[in-house]
Amino acid sequence: QVQLVESGGGSVEAGGSLRLSCAGSGYTSSGCMGWFRQVPGKEREGVAAIDRIDSRGIARYADSVKGRFTISKDNARNTLVLQMNSLKPEDTAMYYCAARPWLWCGGSWSTGEQYDYWGQGTQVTISS
Repeated sequence: QVQLVESGGGSVEAGGSLRLSCAGSGYTSSGCMGWFRQVPGKEREGVAAIDRIDSRGIARYADSVKGRFTISKDNARNTLVLQMNSLKPEDTAMYYCAARPWLWCGGSWSTGEQYDYWGQGTQVTISS
């Protein structure tokens, strides 16, 4: 059984940094792993994603976070990390880790419906 558990959320002031981690268990496949976020009343947004196999490990980002967020992975530890710098109040959201073991990231990386496994989420709150 695949489980994804996020950690590292919290509250910081604008301009600060947070590091989110996603620990996976029961997950040894390839495919794509990503981070999504959602604010109540708004659609879920793809934040970043990366292919699990190193040779395909191109990181992909939403335009809103490019240059500020960095996604990385440690396959040996089954861990996905999102380093978030220069945080803005509009980054406030619940952040979710997701995985789709049988499909590369590609152009559809931000389509949440194509992900098979999700974590429970971790709250990120940025104050101005």
